[in-house]
Amino acid sequence: MQILIYMLMFAIAFTPHIMVSFLQRNYRFILVLIPALSMLMHLHVFKLDLVGIHVWRQTETQTVINNFYREDFNILHPKINREPDTDRIFRMEFPIMQWLFALFYKFFGNHIAISRVLTFMIGLGSVYGMYSLAKGLFKNKAVATICAWAFNFSPVFYYYTLNPLPDNFALCMAIWSLALFVRYCSGYKLIHIILSALLLSLATSAKLPFILFGAFIGIHLLYLLIKKEIGIGKFISCALTYLIALSPSLWWYYTVIPTWKGNGIVAGVTSNSGSIAYITHILSSTLISILPELLINYGSVLFFLAGFYYLFATKRYKHKYFPALLSCSLAVTGYYLFEINMIELVHDYYLFPFLPLIFLIVAYGAYQLLNSKHKTLKTISLVALCLLPLTAFLRADSRWDTKDPGFNAVLYHNKDEIRNIIPQESYCVTGNDESGYINLYYLDRKGWNFSNDNLTNENISFYISKGAQYLVSDSKVDTTAFVQSHIEKLIFEKDNLRIYKLK
Repeated sequence: MQILIYMLMFAIAFTPHIMVSFLQRNYRFILVLIPALSMLMHLHVFKLDLVGIHVWRQTETQTVINNFYREDFNILHPKINREPDTDRIFRMEFPIMQWLFALFYKFFGNHIAISRVLTFMIGLGSVYGMYSLAKGLFKNKAVATICAWAFNFSPVFYYYTLNPLPDNFALCMAIWSLALFVRYCSGYKLIHIILSALLLSLATSAKLPFILFGAFIGIHLLYLLIKKEIGIGKFISCALTYLIALSPSLWWYYTVIPTWKGNGIVAGVTSNSGSIAYITHILSSTLISILPELLINYGSVLFFLAGFYYLFATKRYKHKYFPALLSCSLAVTGYYLFEINMIELVHDYYLFPFLPLIFLIVAYGAYQLLNSKHKTLKTISLVALCLLPLTAFLRADSRWDTKDPGFNAVLYHNKDEIRNIIPQESYCVTGNDESGYINLYYLDRKGWNFSNDNLTNENISFYISKGAQYLVSDSKVDTTAFVQSHIEKLIFEKDNLRIYKLK
């Protein structure tokens, strides 16, 4: 916290005019400061095991990483810990990030800090990708530097940049795909279009919605063709390059999506799982709360609004990349509206595709305000810009709460003791755990889970017949007569968590 205060005092010592000049001349200093400051602010998190908002999705990702490392390194065989009576292969997104993380585990051993460090590095890749993209679009190092700075302190990005999710990897690859495409359009070097296509393919593999960034590429290629800046031959060759690069990703989803039975993501709003009133509530709450508070950062809201104002005041809508950016924005918005009943107000990481578009606007608005003729407005803008690390910290840091980790805290604080009690190869039945991942991840065992006290006599008898030897429960179901009939003895109890040896 003291570091953030010193940063603010240092920044206020500049006049806004000097600050813009400073950014132009010393952008490298800011680009080095961003990772240094971010690392210091996150230092207490690197050593933590997985906790907090969306620990469900984090433990799912880390489970696949662990099983690539320990069991089957075949990238086509992502395995979970659930249902050991099956092959446990569970194919969702193509597990490229999980597999690459497991490769590092092969060299350095099983340490959660490895996943946190690698995720942090991916996040820095996204930050520098935003700098490169903004520099290519605006031809201005100050705008690009502001973009990287503000993007890094988006509260939602600040939180997930240390949590292993494939969305981080997809975001980084997509940003660099656009940055390299913009670079290609400046010099038409073949290597840039090939790399852009490969990175878009990786982004799509890791998370399907990021294929929507291809709208930017496709529309701008069409723009160049219409303006006769490229010929039909180059247009077709570029389109084929992307199509060929994307083919493996598209084939993966073509084969695995039919296996996603019961997954609401596929049906989206067509599942009719939410009323019009509820959908309206989600939309209004997203605009009023999620957008300014989590995606943008309250400190950047002024810049975001100013960006829209100056977009029209300076006639930036006439910029050659505007049709591409608008098309990409519409595509991402269409994705959001289709999945709105699944995203709700909870799955904030589903909104990652909006971040690059948001912070291009933020950076342009901030730059214009810092160059404003109004000294008061310039000073307010400078202070707001320098407060971004503090406001991001205050909003996001409390999410890493080990006292209330988002699941039974006994599992978190006593995981080593519990793992020593249960033999490594033993199967467990555990609940209540709606996720199917969290308890088994912290037990570090294979087994079956139940939720909402829905363990039946038929279920537990089946699990025991398949080798279940332990029941780990914070449910009331273990007090029922049929469960008691399967229990040999109680071997661990703390607070509301109990471990039983089964007959």
